[in-house]
Amino acid sequence: MKLLEIIHPAAKTLVDISLSQDAEVGDGTTTVVILAGEFLRESKPFVEEGVHPQSLIRSFRQAGQLAVQRVKDLSISIEGKSAEEKADMLKKCAMTSLNSKLVSGEKDFFAQMVVDAVSVLDPATLDLRMIGTKKVQGGGLRDSFLVDGVAFKKTFSYAGFEMQPKSYKDPKILLLNIELELKSEKENAEIRLNDPSQYQSIVDAEWNIIYDKLDKCVQSGAKIVLSRLAIGDLATQYFADRDIFCAGRVQESDMHRVAVATGAQTQTTVNNLNPKVLGSVEAFEEKQVGAERYNLFTGCPKAKTATMVLRGGSEQFIDEAERSLHDAIMIVRRAMKNASVVPGGGAIDMEISKFLRDHARTIAGKSQLFINAYAKALEIIPRQLCDNAGFDATDVLNKLRQKHASKSGDGNNFGVDVNTGGVVDTYASFVWEPALVKINALTAATEAACLVLSVDETVRNPKSEGPDGQGGPGRGMPGRGRGRGRGRGMRR
Repeated sequence: MKLLEIIHPAAKTLVDISLSQDAEVGDGTTTVVILAGEFLRESKPFVEEGVHPQSLIRSFRQAGQLAVQRVKDLSISIEGKSAEEKADMLKKCAMTSLNSKLVSGEKDFFAQMVVDAVSVLDPATLDLRMIGTKKVQGGGLRDSFLVDGVAFKKTFSYAGFEMQPKSYKDPKILLLNIELELKSEKENAEIRLNDPSQYQSIVDAEWNIIYDKLDKCVQSGAKIVLSRLAIGDLATQYFADRDIFCAGRVQESDMHRVAVATGAQTQTTVNNLNPKVLGSVEAFEEKQVGAERYNLFTGCPKAKTATMVLRGGSEQFIDEAERSLHDAIMIVRRAMKNASVVPGGGAIDMEISKFLRDHARTIAGKSQLFINAYAKALEIIPRQLCDNAGFDATDVLNKLRQKHASKSGDGNNFGVDVNTGGVVDTYASFVWEPALVKINALTAATEAACLVLSVDETVRNPKSEGPDGQGGPGRGMPGRGRGRGRGRGMRR
């Protein structure tokens, strides 16, 4: 939705809550927009009948608070589990997120990849920037793989590059932010000579400067030299002759992850290099992936980073797979930080709906109708799941209402079974989602609906409603010249 250029203020509000949901928890962006739209649809008849919007807003906010509290009451903590049990639970959360995505056919494969990637991050921060994603066209989804370290595409290189070694064991790594090439002056430099023989000394000085820089890099003991800026053909050949691998114009994000993983410190000068600023890694290799070549750093001693290399038949498909995995990564991160889950598949929505209907019967006055409308709107989630899976939504919802109406509470966890078109205990079937996702979606959707309801009037500019913003027929200024078409300055 971030790519949409929306002008209408109400629609813009829905896009804003979708983006806030993505920033806060990473998943549930469609859920929050559908809920907000359904709240507004259910409130429309009351507004048309003359009910004051503030009465609706008051009841909706009350219902929203009750719904959030009910989610907290029904959530199940996964704290105190063993590492294997926790990893298995996180995988099931990731599979639930991927179930509605384009890559759902390989959800088991990608869910494990996502959990492995998030597990290597620093538990204190779980920094999303430390998970890199590289897209390589060609092959199938199953050809995707996870690098426990850093991987980036081979950068632009000169002829001498092919003579450099492509594999190392326990190499030292030097990170630079300087250019290693001969270059012309940026400004209009002027040198005046009294003797033509002095010209050669100036040329020699330039060469001595670059050779001095290269020699200091070699003396540092580094076997891999990476730079944010260009490494020229002279430097490439110089390093190749001394069995050193080099790469210039490395992206800043990749340099940062290499620094974090290897412990290297980026240098802005080659003077006074000491072993403390060099990084180390167990293995480095350049590997062919499809039509591209990738530099892989594995076995990093301070590894708090991972890289997912995605394969696929088309660029659009790989882009969609990346967006799907982003949602799953965010879900696993949130489940690790807030270890409470609720049953998915529309089960929690049906249970909240039933709870609010029961609560509404205890209220006297018009608020009873408004809270009932809020409860009815929550049924849009299981209904939409049925529509997406191609099943009869009315039949499935009737079964769900029957299950959730049970006095014993055995049906609280029943949701939509998209495999058979019936209902199933989604908690027992491991269809879970973090409680934080549902809490944030309910809160954001309720606030967005209340915001739109609180608008008294809208002011429109009729001229902007015509094609090209010029208004309808007859709204523009009449033309002059009665159609003869003589331009200004033309001779009569």
